[in-house]
Amino acid sequence: MGENQQQDSRQIQLRIDESKMATTYANTIRTSTTQDEVVLDFGMNLPVPGPDNQPALLFSVGSRVVMNWQGAKRLAISLGQVVRQYEERNGEISLGQRQAGGNNPRLTQ
Repeated sequence: MGENQQQDSRQIQLRIDESKMATTYANTIRTSTTQDEVVLDFGMNLPVPGPDNQPALLFSVGSRVVMNWQGAKRLAISLGQVVRQYEERNGEISLGQRQAGGNNPRLTQ
């Protein structure tokens, strides 16, 4: 076995420090990009009264994660894997309306 093969077979112990971690819930995400980075804003869509009491949504940003493109690709692969595993066990996740016939407000451009 060559020296490079010996180095590749070594195992590295991964230690996870959760002492500064904060857990939040998000029901929506907004993405924006630059040449070097992907910006992910996680937050809550909250119904609020709009002008003339028309329904509106307020996007309340709770967390922002900024990562490079390599990290974003690793995240996309990882999310794809966990979603696929979930759907294999529980069936397809629907992205449609939560309640049939509900009057959920829609965003306008």
